[in-house]
Amino acid sequence: MILHTLIGIFGLGGQEITLIAVVLLLMFGGRKIPELMRGLGKGIREFKDASKGVDNPGNTPEKKD
Repeated sequence: MILHTLIGIFGLGGQEITLIAVVLLLMFGGRKIPELMRGLGKGIREFKDASKGVDNPGNTPEKKD
């Protein structure tokens, strides 16, 4: 879904995406990319939780008694 959005907004084709992937691989190496993506995912998750108002970890809403 995000890839389709990027392709639509920036007009990226298959060759451009491949070139970007190769450059990222050369810059960061194969071991660092998963760590970077994991950190990006955590940041996005925290942002979504904050925008929904969820304050506790684990993505479960608190029980209000």
